[in-house]
Amino acid sequence: MIGIIGGSGVYEITQKADSCTKKLVQTDYGDVEVSLLEMFGKKVAFIPRHASGHSIPPHKINFRANIDALKNVGVTKIIATNSVGSMNEDMPPGSFVIPDDFLDFSQDRVKTFYEDKVVHIDVTEAYCPSLRDVLAQSGEVILGGTYVCTEGPRFETPAEIRMFKMLGGDLVGMTGVPEVTLAREREICYNSICIVSNYASGISPDELTIDEVFEMVAKKEPELLELIYNFIRNVDDGADCMCNHALDGAEV
Repeated sequence: MIGIIGGSGVYEITQKADSCTKKLVQTDYGDVEVSLLEMFGKKVAFIPRHASGHSIPPHKINFRANIDALKNVGVTKIIATNSVGSMNEDMPPGSFVIPDDFLDFSQDRVKTFYEDKVVHIDVTEAYCPSLRDVLAQSGEVILGGTYVCTEGPRFETPAEIRMFKMLGGDLVGMTGVPEVTLAREREICYNSICIVSNYASGISPDELTIDEVFEMVAKKEPELLELIYNFIRNVDDGADCMCNHALDGAEV
């Protein structure tokens, strides 16, 4: 089964589904409502990351419950969408970027399922390269880039953006971590479509507002949905991957 974790711009994904049922999935970390879809002859599980009405702020998302719910319904491959600011002029607003690394500056989030045993997962390739290849075949995307995750909900300062750039960051957002590493701990392939909504603070000539984020996402929504639909058509949802064996050699 394919999992889709949608931020802004993906809530309409169910419109092309041949069937859609909602299921309340129980996990050890809370219950999650999952939409179970039939699309293009494949089974898809969809979760809106910020819940109905975009009501949950980034620092309050129950990442463990979301990932565990997808695992519990049989998901083996996840595509997530993330709205981001750009620190790289080669990744302008309106771009779709597929990251290949991250820097984690989030602060108060529980970042592992393993609190009672020692598990060290490898994140040399944090984002699944096999899914990246499928996304590259599915639409116009920029391949590669380092995603910087901040705690939010405030935007970053110009000084923080300068620091992130010096450390090699290209994109900045508030929702990508620990989602990516929790998926790895559950041995699920994971990759992200980062929708560049604006240039980051100190790069953009204007003050940052959430309105411009929503406006850009709304503008790009048809292209984003078509990219996801093409991904669902193209991906081999039964293919084995190194991500599906991430715990081999990781447990002490």
